[in-house]
Amino acid sequence: MSATIDLYFSFRSPYSYLAAQLAEDALADFDVDVRFRPVLPLAIREPEFFAAGNHDRVRYILADYPRRAEMLGLPVGFPNPDPIVQDMATFTISDDQPYIFRLTYLGAEAEIQGAGLAFAREVSRLIWSGTPSWDQGDHLADAAKRAGLDLSAMDAAISSGDAHKDIVEKNQEDQLAAGHRGVPLFVYNGEPFFGQDRIDSLCWRLEKDGLKR
Repeated sequence: MSATIDLYFSFRSPYSYLAAQLAEDALADFDVDVRFRPVLPLAIREPEFFAAGNHDRVRYILADYPRRAEMLGLPVGFPNPDPIVQDMATFTISDDQPYIFRLTYLGAEAEIQGAGLAFAREVSRLIWSGTPSWDQGDHLADAAKRAGLDLSAMDAAISSGDAHKDIVEKNQEDQLAAGHRGVPLFVYNGEPFFGQDRIDSLCWRLEKDGLKR
């Protein structure tokens, strides 16, 4: 017996970064396939998330994710540049977003090519380990290559029509239907598991259902 797990993921989420580093090893002993489903971050989908009443939550995340990464033995740093163009003093989201749409659509293309989770692991590690100017030079191309992909071909694919935009919009609809808008979100058999610190709960459920190899 095998099963599919949907992983809803944002390249702007530090906790998605942590989940991408942990998921493959954690799920290796189970007869499951992980379907990588990139979504746009709430900063784009719901800019009101960064309203004044929610600033404390944002500040907490900025303090929490580095210690969580350090505890897990993972490299950590603030993205340079941030995948979202945002004034971090006021949390205002810019209308000009040169990074996040490309990253998200590349993630959709990686999944089409059967390497979604590997691409997420490599690219999120590149961004969230604090690599300077990760968007310049060969950084992204090398990350894609480590995932077994060709960045030039991927860029060409995402530039030819709206197919990848449609995939991401469907991912976002299905994520909400699963019962949560946050990332990372694992969904197994209709049951949502929110956060990289719920992978153990997901594994517990898989084992209860007899999916241990």
